[in-house]
Amino acid sequence: MKSYMAKASDIERKWYVIDAKDKVLGRLATEVATVLRGKHKPTYTPHVDTGDYVIVINADKIKLTGNKWQQKIHAYHTGYPGGRREVAYTEIRDKHPERIVEYAVKGMLPKSRLGRKMFTKLKVYAGETHPHEAQKPETLELN
Repeated sequence: MKSYMAKASDIERKWYVIDAKDKVLGRLATEVATVLRGKHKPTYTPHVDTGDYVIVINADKIKLTGNKWQQKIHAYHTGYPGGRREVAYTEIRDKHPERIVEYAVKGMLPKSRLGRKMFTKLKVYAGETHPHEAQKPETLELN
């Protein structure tokens, strides 16, 4: 018996909405990454992007456990010598709350061209509303 390998032309994509209000960041990010990769489908193929679109709303109401709001930092490099920068998550929450979810999900996707393509299917919004009503997204409840 041959294994099934999905082709890019055979994939049907759905849109899902996830409400991040009072959800723990890591647990939310793993579920979102699973849907973006397509691992929730029986047609999952490792070398093809079989995932669905995910809209995350209320990203500003996400929860972090313990003292992570004060202790967790996001480190990046500007590309210049001595250009390492660190930003606390409280500062990110105040300026760009949607980036907290984006950083967490991006870290759980493959580090390749395919992973970057999967990441483009993630839409994160700080508030209740989103501009994707025309796609008729389904609500996805997390465990």
